[in-house]
Amino acid sequence: MAEDLIHLLPDSVANQIAAGEVIQRPASVVKELVENAVDAGATTIQVRLTDAGRTNIQVIDNGKGMSETDARMAFERHATSKIREAADLFALYTFGFRGEALPSVAAVAQVELRTRREADELGTVIHIAGSKLESQEVAMCPVGTNFQVKNLFFNVPARRKFLKSNQTELNNVMTEIERIALVNPKIAFSVYHNEVELMNVPQATMRQRIQHLFGKKLGQELLSIEVDTTLVNIKGCVGVPESARKKGAHCFFFVNGRYMRHPYFHKAVMEAYSHLIPSTEQVPYFLYFTVDPSRIDVNIHPTKTEIKFEDEQAIWQILMASVREVLGRSNMAPTIDFDVADCPDIPTFASGDSLLPPPMPTVDANYNPFRQSGGGEGYKRPSTRWDELYKGVEGSSVGRELRFDAPLEGDLPWDMTGGVSNSTPQDSEELFAVGGDAQSQCSDCYQYKGRYIVTSMKSGMMLVDQHRAHVRILFERYMKQLGEHTAVSQGMLFPEMMELSLSQAAVMESLLDDFAHLGFDISNMGGGSFAVQGVPEGIAGLTPSTLVSEMLAGAMEKGVVSKEEIHRGMALAMARSAALVVGEVLSVAEMGSIVAELFACEMPGYTPDGKKTFVVIDDNEVEKMFH
Repeated sequence: MAEDLIHLLPDSVANQIAAGEVIQRPASVVKELVENAVDAGATTIQVRLTDAGRTNIQVIDNGKGMSETDARMAFERHATSKIREAADLFALYTFGFRGEALPSVAAVAQVELRTRREADELGTVIHIAGSKLESQEVAMCPVGTNFQVKNLFFNVPARRKFLKSNQTELNNVMTEIERIALVNPKIAFSVYHNEVELMNVPQATMRQRIQHLFGKKLGQELLSIEVDTTLVNIKGCVGVPESARKKGAHCFFFVNGRYMRHPYFHKAVMEAYSHLIPSTEQVPYFLYFTVDPSRIDVNIHPTKTEIKFEDEQAIWQILMASVREVLGRSNMAPTIDFDVADCPDIPTFASGDSLLPPPMPTVDANYNPFRQSGGGEGYKRPSTRWDELYKGVEGSSVGRELRFDAPLEGDLPWDMTGGVSNSTPQDSEELFAVGGDAQSQCSDCYQYKGRYIVTSMKSGMMLVDQHRAHVRILFERYMKQLGEHTAVSQGMLFPEMMELSLSQAAVMESLLDDFAHLGFDISNMGGGSFAVQGVPEGIAGLTPSTLVSEMLAGAMEKGVVSKEEIHRGMALAMARSAALVVGEVLSVAEMGSIVAELFACEMPGYTPDGKKTFVVIDDNEVEKMFH
């Protein structure tokens, strides 16, 4: 008789499979434990981390605690106090409800739980490792719950190996705590990493909590919004148009006390700012939705950050109209306003007033401005013989006709697809020698519409995008500085202060050396504040704090990548900001210098993000245009 093939998995294996979806990194553990503390009615929550959560995660709260039986049952799969039947899924006001978090944590770590209810004299202590109960005993402990998770993924070495650096993991932890703290301002939060305090925010209002986490400057740039309809209640803050930025804007949506990602609603907010900010920029916003739980579904993803709305399109219209109304009331939207400064005062007259004509002007009929006064001779312009000034000067160019139609001596030694041909670097140096007389190298360069450099070649005509070419030049220069640590910093007379969020401050701390290699002198002032005291050469006209913020946002968007990728992102962000802008007028020498330096780069054909820097129009194509 053939052996049966289908069998039940052991609980330990099933828990590890579930843990693979719920517990991905230390931030996942912190999120689940802190959300349980919020659901337990805690008013103070303390998080302690060691090695960004690899070695130890401890979450302490003053919630209602658990009984001895509940403490043991909490580690069983699908054991929960949040729901009792399937219908309860459509009336959720709590973070968790599936009963998978604690058994998943216990399956991949060593867990110690200390808990006591206010009605009990003694509490309970439980030790579990790899889903196996090691001990359960009575002990003295304060009211509330104290979870301690040690050696995360100790029994799954492959998962532990794929954890990133401590700074990256700490950044993810702080991001999760920020989201929970924003939606629970009545709860005090404190975070410690390796016994160093990173965050300590007291109980506050919603607006005060935003300022505690992201700084007073952001709090001053927010407008309050409050709308109440039959479908949705919307409260929160949106930024003024002046707070818009390309990267790093703080954008948060919350629904029924839960953080969510919703690109569709994000477009509604950005649509309200159309014609007020550039399409490439974003404004910060903190919007809190209150919706009937039966009209949303939060059980479509294990992380519960993707939520399905039944009335999505209607809420989209309400959201966009509400933001526009707030901008209009605050005089942020453009209005027709007449400039009355220096205008003549137009008098008003009653119906019976008599109008008198203005007095006639007096004119001196004998006045002659060309008549010589005093009987003397009038002023005579001295004659200047310019040719006499250049007598005896050898190599004089007087009378020499300047010509710009001389073709370049050779053709480009590069493949026009952006790759390098078999030509040697010596060939390129002969064609475009960096540091030589740029005007003589590109004597036939012309600027077209303030954007393109047009120059002739032996085989045709070349058009160079001056902005993209300069981005490629600066990018390779900054990458070289990062590798060789050769950048020079210029001190600022008045340092600029930057206030960063906790997650941004964690990343900035790890990138201070990299910023120094680019020429920035940035000091950590503590509490998420950083002072920009020095900047590199070549960024005149740029706001240093804005540039640093964009580079930091780019590095955070890269996420868990190698140091090389972070360096590329920083160099590219700085090159884009410092490069020539479209419409900037260049001299012939400057155009020649751009072309020369471009073809001295390793990859002159494309920008670092893959856009063409130049195109070549063959002579045959030009001739075809005239047939």
